[in-house]
Amino acid sequence: MQLEPHVSDRPGPCPTTAEIIDAWRHDRSVKDASASVYLRWIGHFRAYCEQHGLDEQAQLTLDGARRFANWYCHRHALDPDATMNARTAVHELNRVYCVLGREVPPWRVAPVTRSPSTAVLRAYRNYLVAHRGSPPTTVHKKLTHIGYFHEHLRKNGHTWRSMSLADIDSFLIDCSQRYARTTTADIASSIRSFSRFLFSSGRSRHNLADSVIAPVQLKYYRPRRALAWEDVQRLLHAVNRSNPCGLRDYAMLLMMSTYGFGAGEVIGLKLDDINWDAATLRVIRPKTKVAFTLPLLPAVARAVARYLRDGRPPHVTTRYLFLQSKLPFGCLTGAAIRYMVVRHATAAGVAAPFLGSHVLRHSNASRQIDLGANPQVISDILGHRDPDSISAYVRIATETLRDVSLPVPT
Repeated sequence: MQLEPHVSDRPGPCPTTAEIIDAWRHDRSVKDASASVYLRWIGHFRAYCEQHGLDEQAQLTLDGARRFANWYCHRHALDPDATMNARTAVHELNRVYCVLGREVPPWRVAPVTRSPSTAVLRAYRNYLVAHRGSPPTTVHKKLTHIGYFHEHLRKNGHTWRSMSLADIDSFLIDCSQRYARTTTADIASSIRSFSRFLFSSGRSRHNLADSVIAPVQLKYYRPRRALAWEDVQRLLHAVNRSNPCGLRDYAMLLMMSTYGFGAGEVIGLKLDDINWDAATLRVIRPKTKVAFTLPLLPAVARAVARYLRDGRPPHVTTRYLFLQSKLPFGCLTGAAIRYMVVRHATAAGVAAPFLGSHVLRHSNASRQIDLGANPQVISDILGHRDPDSISAYVRIATETLRDVSLPVPT
């Protein structure tokens, strides 16, 4: 990495240009073309800190980077787009401090979870947690849905105390015009839950839950959401494993197709979940928080080991197994998994009506059923509470039925 230094090599705790470049080279986080740009911005950032008497380390946060970029735009009369690399440069400097073992504040302050605004919503939240055992994601979703419903009631001059079945119907009709059928049905389910809570807690004399009508979701409404096993193999072979990102993607996709993991299970894996001596893998269900152990199969072990050796960012403190390929090197999201699946499926020439983050989970289950595995065993492995949930993996498309149909007698 041959670069003209743009950062003063000052003594003291601040990293020098040589240290910054060496950290970037070792961390594989910055390319040469970007490094020269970031070094210029780091020079401007340090000048800004000196001019305002600020401690550089204390300013290595997202808010600090924003203040610097805004100051630079104002001083030089620039459009905000002209400083789009400024925040990234400060972020990369934050990373250098971490690599060198120097303490820095967290880049992004975790948002404070807000308590529901009204007493009835707080009571409903406690009910979901204590009596229904709902995980945080479900609680958040239902509170969001009920928040939409309360806003609808407010606009019509009503409250939850005076709500009627007509209010619920008009709200769901409005939802059906804006959202997909599945989303509207999900919102209706939340309203049923809220109505049961109001009735069971004595806040309402009428239980409207059983009268809430939602779009019908037929059991076999959608075609089977699984790829042919040949397409799964094509998808895996299409992953370019010559770079850290490809090594990570291959290990994740191989795990998902081998074990039937969903996005939440694979992104929640941590380094401590792998027992290399016993060749086992510990997995926690994201919804139920139930832990179970699976054998660490040789092909998966090799893929993960290579990712840990050549792909996972070094000098990170997080214990999550699979990390983002760019700063802040945190754990991945469900949206990132979906994008990863779509990107590699497209590269492999795999076309399917559904390419979500759970497509490999469906593909694994369908593969096991095709090979004659017991559906109940598959349901247990996949972590379904309801044995009937396995029906989602054995949907048969109309075209498949035509292949086995008998001729009509004449």
